[in-house]
Amino acid sequence: MPAQFIRYTPDVEDADPHFDRNVQTVIKKTESYIAESVKAGGTGRALRDAHAKGYGLVRGEVEILDGLPPEYAQGIYATPGTHDALIRFSNGSPHAGADARLGAATGLALKMFDIPGPTLLEDEPDTGTFDYANINGPVFFCNTVEHYLFIQELFLNAPAYFSQGRPGTHRFFTEFVTGKGTLDQEDWAWDEFLAFLRLSKIPPANLLLSSYWTMGAVRHGDYIAKVRITPDPSSAAAVVRRTLDPTSAQEVFRPALQSELQERPYTFDIQVQLCTDLERMPVEDTTVEWPEQLSPSVTVAKLRLPQQDISGPKNLEKMDSLSFTPWRVTAEHSPLGNIMRARKEVYRHSSIARHNLNQQPRTEPCSADEALGTSPGRATSPRSTTRSGPTATPKT
Repeated sequence: MPAQFIRYTPDVEDADPHFDRNVQTVIKKTESYIAESVKAGGTGRALRDAHAKGYGLVRGEVEILDGLPPEYAQGIYATPGTHDALIRFSNGSPHAGADARLGAATGLALKMFDIPGPTLLEDEPDTGTFDYANINGPVFFCNTVEHYLFIQELFLNAPAYFSQGRPGTHRFFTEFVTGKGTLDQEDWAWDEFLAFLRLSKIPPANLLLSSYWTMGAVRHGDYIAKVRITPDPSSAAAVVRRTLDPTSAQEVFRPALQSELQERPYTFDIQVQLCTDLERMPVEDTTVEWPEQLSPSVTVAKLRLPQQDISGPKNLEKMDSLSFTPWRVTAEHSPLGNIMRARKEVYRHSSIARHNLNQQPRTEPCSADEALGTSPGRATSPRSTTRSGPTATPKT
């Protein structure tokens, strides 16, 4: 029988009476870490409090497919067409430095241009841009802002724990599960801890061979979904540098990405997995992977990366000046759940603090050309269009 997709209603999210207070505490800790990172981070610049190390800013193009089933042709995916895009590949750690010290949790942040309709960011509603901020794991290690308060502190101080060898590792794990001694035993964070262990065991791989998930749920027009950006099989088969050893050099992820894109174009599939069962595919519990047998992921768009050169410090500088947030989307794609809601103001304040400390203007680019500092009309810069023609994008 065909799947019965769950329709979105506001009551799929849980109310948290302490949400605003806890979010303000997270924001203060985040801003403090970013300020301290100017001296402590090792780069002389303010770092992001997550995904601090970027591996490259890549030009792309998103083709929204025609002929999608009506349940999938929702929101921006209801209008077939092509949009310029930028991709920031990154490491998930809040720290910078050698790849071997940072782990293999990586991210793909996607920015699409010329998307009509206001975003959900009140201070920049008319940017015409649409972001995803995905990681290479289908689950997340935190479900509530209350838990994020101690998990954030542990992650920001992780080097101090692990530098002490086994005793420090034991202390990190114990404080994670017990909430640094604040949780009653029946409320210990076992689900979050097991999700963290799962993510920490991801083997290092070429960034082009990983799949990247939204982790939390999002609206998909009338429905509820998770979004995955996964390698196109034929493109993945052509990748030469398949296995990476982070201990072999200071930098392994960026050189491999750089070399592959210099040699050939690449394609990802943007896929939507619609919710069919709120018990087995929960909105508020991000530690649960949604089973593909209940609802397979369906390709709704193609993300194409042309052959290009991302080498040199200017690519890293331009990447550093950009911001990505899962809330720079239209209302039809609103993030759902406690943790996803918290990301709205935490990301915004993090971006403001970082740009101020680095003396960078904080404005959304109108196009990939503007962000990359290139002239429009190049062969590697296809113009964003829909079936009805080009769409203008206002400046912020």
